[in-house]
Formats: sequence, C-alpha cells, structure tokens
Amino acid sequence: MKISLMLNGTKIEREIAPDLLLIDFVREEGCYSVKRGCETSGCGLCTVFLDEKPVLSCSVLAARADGHAVTTLEGLQKEAEEFGAFIADQGAEQCGFCNPGMIMNAIALFRENPDPTEEEMKEYLAGNLCRCSGYEGQLRGMKAFLEYKKQGGAV
Repeated sequence: MKISLMLNGTKIEREIAPDLLLIDFVREEGCYSVKRGCETSGCGLCTVFLDEKPVLSCSVLAARADGHAVTTLEGLQKEAEEFGAFIADQGAEQCGFCNPGMIMNAIALFRENPDPTEEEMKEYLAGNLCRCSGYEGQLRGMKAFLEYKKQGGAV
C-alpha cells in the first residue's frame, strides 16, 4: 500500500506493508530519537506528534498516518534544545534513553497548557518510563523552564 505524509515538514511518499508500525516507519526514515522500549505502549519512548498531538508510535500503524503530519524530536530541535538544557541542568538525563519521549511529552504539555500545575506535570511524566532518575530532576527541570519562560525567555 502507498502512503503519503509530512514527516518533520518533508513530504514522504512510500510503499509500505499494511502492518508496518509508525515507529518502524519513522526510524526507517532516519528519525532515531524515536525508540522502542516496552512494545506494550507503556514507556513513552516512542512518542511522536501526529497532527500535533502526542501518540505512541509503537501502537499506531503507519497507514493511519497517511495524509497527516508526523513530527519527531528531529523536527523540534529548537524547542527540544532549549527545554533539554533545563533537564540536563537538573542532572535528569543520567542515561538519556528516556529523554526523547520525555521531551516530546513536555513540549506537548507546554503547548497545551503554558502554565501547568505540578500535578499536571506529573500526569504528563507518568506515561514515560525512566529507570535512572525517579522523575524528580525532570520535574525540577520543567519548573525551571516554566519560570524561565515567565521571565521572558523565548523559544
């Protein structure tokens, strides 16, 4: 089957197998920030934006993205670098494996709600597996980033 979609702002047309997962499609297209972790939709490592909404690409067939826009961390470099610096500053990137999914979900939260409560931040972090840090560093990084934005920092 042939699909056509926008991947990080570039039109991609490709023949695919009907059972190809979106995670495999984007990785085949060079988007290696999208990682396979649990294969059960429970870790958040494979998070991408489908029409600007976060989805777990290990649970979406690539065919479902036909005619839509898919964005990975590679397509959000400016936002990701700015926010990622706050995560790193808090020592929350110990092994770094969870960072892409964590950053994708944080960006989704900040776009949806520019002034989230701590509880809302925890809800967004809940879908992301991190075996190293216990999430406290990520939470501190999110708070520091939001404070920076309130003080006039810009993306």
